[in-house]
Amino acid sequence: LGVFARRGIPKDTILGISHVKDKSNTGCYKDGYIRTPLGGFINHSNEPNCIKVKVLGTWFLPLSEGELSSTMAVQTNKAIREGEEITVSYTLYTVD
Repeated sequence: LGVFARRGIPKDTILGISHVKDKSNTGCYKDGYIRTPLGGFINHSNEPNCIKVKVLGTWFLPLSEGELSSTMAVQTNKAIREGEEITVSYTLYTVD
């Protein structure tokens, strides 16, 4: 499973919201985040073509190592070709 580009996508394109903070503090979600379908199907890569960015109102800013935001989106960090898999470097979860 994964997410693949159906057409070419330019660099610095916001693809959508991947994680939203559970503000109810129920403890039901890993690190308090709810994954959207985008966040659930996008795969990890050590050389990703996308980055996670924090959402502050209408602003999208790069996420610093270890920094958490209430909402995160996925943004391309290079142009992506049609058919190429969309990947990020996982930072919320440990990858074994």
